[in-house]
Amino acid sequence: MAGIFKAYDIRGIYGKTFNEEIIKKIGRAFATFLGCRKVVIAKDMRPHSAPLFEALAEGLTLQGADVIDVGMCSTPMCYFATASLGADAGIMITASHNPGEWNGVKLTREQAIPISGDTGIKDIERIVTEGAFADPASRPGTISSHDIVSEYVAHVHKVTPSEGRLSIVADMANAMGIIEARAITDQLDVTPMYDALDGSFPNHEANPLKTETLTALQDKVRSGDYAFGVAFDGDADRAGFVDETGAIVPMDRITALIAQDILRRKKGVVFYDLRSSWAVREIIEENGGTAMMSRVGHAFIKQQMRDHDALFAGELSGHYYFKDNYYTESSAMAILAVANIISRSGHTLSELVDPIERYTSSGEINSEVPDTDAVLSKIRNAYADGRIITLDGVSVEYDDWWFNVRASNTEPLIRLNLEARDAEQMASKRDEVLALIRSN
Repeated sequence: MAGIFKAYDIRGIYGKTFNEEIIKKIGRAFATFLGCRKVVIAKDMRPHSAPLFEALAEGLTLQGADVIDVGMCSTPMCYFATASLGADAGIMITASHNPGEWNGVKLTREQAIPISGDTGIKDIERIVTEGAFADPASRPGTISSHDIVSEYVAHVHKVTPSEGRLSIVADMANAMGIIEARAITDQLDVTPMYDALDGSFPNHEANPLKTETLTALQDKVRSGDYAFGVAFDGDADRAGFVDETGAIVPMDRITALIAQDILRRKKGVVFYDLRSSWAVREIIEENGGTAMMSRVGHAFIKQQMRDHDALFAGELSGHYYFKDNYYTESSAMAILAVANIISRSGHTLSELVDPIERYTSSGEINSEVPDTDAVLSKIRNAYADGRIITLDGVSVEYDDWWFNVRASNTEPLIRLNLEARDAEQMASKRDEVLALIRSN
C-alpha cells in the first residue's frame, strides 16, 4: 500500500498496489475516521471500477454507513450529488487522467468539502495500516441507487442557461466527458469525438494539459465552422479549450474570461492559482472584483473560496470552480459560460482572448533535482531583492517579470512557471532561473 495515499486522493495500479481488499479497508477506515452515516459513491468507466465499488460499499456498510450509489458519472456529478443530497460524505472511484491500469478514490466530506492529505488522507492511511477500524456496526448499512445525472443537468441549466446555440467540438477521450457532456448537448450543437466509453483510452491519454492530446481536436475544429473545441480529462473535472482557429487557449485565459463575465453581473472575490498570468489578476480588478491568489490544488482553493465567499476560481490545470455549484468544479458550466460570452459579445474566442495576451509565459517546466528544499532555499537567497511570496513554494515578483518554483508532491521535481513583459525577456529570465535550479 506504500505510495498510494497522495496529497489529494488515493491512487494506484489495479491488481498491484490497488485492489478490492485495499479499497474495502479504505471504506472501513473512511467510516471510522468520519463517523459518516450517509455516503455517496460514484465510479468512472474503467472495467475495474465496478468490482472496486462492490468492495468499497462492503467496507462502508460493514461500519454501518448507508451507501447511495449514483452509478457511472463524472467527478463534478459526484460532488453535486454529495452536496445536493445532503450526504455526510462522497467518494468518487477514478484515477482521473492516469492510464487505464490505474484506479483510485477522491474523497469528500459533507457539502463536497475535499479531504486532502492534511485533512484526513493521512489519518485514513494510518487506520488502514494499523487495522485500527471501529468495531463493525450491529446493523450493517444499506445500499440504494439514485439517478443524479438528470438532476445535475437541470442544475447546470438553471445556473448557466444557454444564450445561443453555438456549434462546438467536444473531445470526450472515451471517458467521463461523455456523461458530463449531457449537460451541454441540448444547449449547444456538439460534434463529439471519442464518445464510446472505453477505460483503456484507445485514442489518447485523457489529459488536456498535455498539448499533444489536443492534436485531433485542433484538426477537427479547423475542418469545419466551429466556435471552439473542448477536451475533457478522464473524470471530466477539467476542461481544455481551443479557439475557432484550433489554437490552444491557455487555461488561465479561460479563468479571466469567465471571471470577467461573472463580475459584470455581481462583484466579489475571485481566486486564481499562483501560476496564472498577471493578466488574470488585472482583469479581475479592472472589472471591480477582488483578486485573490490561491495555492495549487483543489483542496486548498475550495477552502479559500468558502473562507472568502468567493464567486469563482480557476486553476491553470483547467479546474473551474463555481460558488453556485457548492464551490466545486463543473466543466459543463465552464463550457456554457464560454459559449454564452461568445454569443453575447458577437466576437470569436480568439478575439476575446487577444486582450488577455498581455505577457509571455514559459509554461510549466519540470527539473529533476536531488533535494527540492535546497533548491527552494537557493532561489530565496538569489532573488531576495524581489517581492517574495511563500504561499506555495517560492514566488518572486519584479516590476516586469515574475516566477514561481514549487516542489512536486510525488516526485523529486521542481516545477517552474515564469512570465515577463515580452518574449525576449521571458527567454532570458527562464534560462537564468533554470540554470540556478539545475546547478549542483
